[in-house]
Amino acid sequence: MSEMIPTPDFNKVIAIIETAHANALKAVNTELIRMYWDVGEYLSGLCSTSSFGEKVIDEVAAFIAENNPNVKGFNRRGLYRMKQFYETYQDDKFVSPLVTQISWTNHLLIMSKSKSMEERHFYMELCIRERYSKRELERQLDSSYYERYMLSAGKQLPELTTKKVRGSILDTYVLEFLDLPEHYSERNFRKAIIANLKDFLLEIGKDFTYIGEEYRVQVGGHDYFIDLLFYHRVLSSVRQKMMK
Repeated sequence: MSEMIPTPDFNKVIAIIETAHANALKAVNTELIRMYWDVGEYLSGLCSTSSFGEKVIDEVAAFIAENNPNVKGFNRRGLYRMKQFYETYQDDKFVSPLVTQISWTNHLLIMSKSKSMEERHFYMELCIRERYSKRELERQLDSSYYERYMLSAGKQLPELTTKKVRGSILDTYVLEFLDLPEHYSERNFRKAIIANLKDFLLEIGKDFTYIGEEYRVQVGGHDYFIDLLFYHRVLSSVRQKMMK
């Protein structure tokens, strides 16, 4: 019998391509954010020394439009945002290693909708950890996720429970995306969650993993059914530590 030749795993080629593509996008984003930072720093210094104040930004925008019309995003509004970006974080050492890890669009959302430096820090870390898209971040900002997280983080939980886990188990949840009528049954509620599972996991936290619906468990020889079962990866590791 001839020896079987193993089939090569072509998925490795796809993985290499996808990894390189992701790294290229990160590199581009890093350079873009650094450019916006440098432009913002220049404009901030220019405005502070010019007798025209912030009106000088109009002159800069007009100069760019005339001399490099193919460059997009450097109108007065865009330039002012770069200046605001630099001035918001220039003395914030906490942010220095984080700024280039977030897209410019998400930076603008965080700056415009956060009320304090602590809140900005929170959403920046959350963006990096959860890899939020613009839509996901905007939804969390609009639903006051930060305030709900901070209120929930003070709950009485086992001492070994990390702050991340404390905050991820919220006291209140905003489920507007379910689009349920004023009166609905428990079954309709459950079905709506399954139909909108991606948005539901965004609300309750991406550390949760969906296990199943009407999940059967046996207790004392009797069968019981859990409507919806979710597994929390971090909380599970905390439980294992407590049992040691």
